[in-house]
Amino acid sequence: MSISDTDSTTPRRNFYGRLKGKTLNARQRQDFDEVLPDFLLDGVSREDNPERVMLDIDTIVQGKPLWLEVGFGSGEHLVHQAKSNPDVQFIGCEIYVNGVASLLGKIRREGVSNIVIHPGDARDLLDVLPANSLDKMFLLYPDPWPKARHHRRRFVTPEHLDPLAKKLKSGHEFRVATDIEDYVRQTLEEVPPAGFKLTENPADLGTPWDDWFSTRYEQKALREGRSPHYMTFIRD
Repeated sequence: MSISDTDSTTPRRNFYGRLKGKTLNARQRQDFDEVLPDFLLDGVSREDNPERVMLDIDTIVQGKPLWLEVGFGSGEHLVHQAKSNPDVQFIGCEIYVNGVASLLGKIRREGVSNIVIHPGDARDLLDVLPANSLDKMFLLYPDPWPKARHHRRRFVTPEHLDPLAKKLKSGHEFRVATDIEDYVRQTLEEVPPAGFKLTENPADLGTPWDDWFSTRYEQKALREGRSPHYMTFIRD
């Protein structure tokens, strides 16, 4: 696994989030050595694919629908969806090393096989996904970047939304969940102009999806009095 998003031949991209937390334990290090190679999505990083050649998506999906979760955290929702939808191929994207370690442990314990992992910057993945290749996209409790001067770092900005709009098939879902009121505001302001239509009434965003899996992060938010919002956008 590489957490670098640049090499000597490609323009540098700034990344502002945390890359790593506490030191991985022996079992987690073993999972990186033994589990990740079987689930790693090759040809995405800018050092492995400096020419930004598009992925051979047919080889990846093998006729299945393709769903993407960006920023999968510890992988709870991603593994739940993969187990519930064995006929779907999933890509999980997460740059935080400890989150990737958590997902690998869940994959090993649960025995799921329909996930591939990009342990890096989502922008690098969107670079090399062919147009109209995604059938569904999840953005769940993304980093809120609460300070106003940092709002441009949020995922719901044109830097991410414009390429996403090209990769998601017309008429298909982009789901966003957050417990941060200002993130809701920015999502509702910036996602529709990128080519998406909100399916719910903006005044009624508190109902989770029928197949929703409430993560530990969401349970913490509820305990602390924050209200989750669930937004479904359809690609126009």
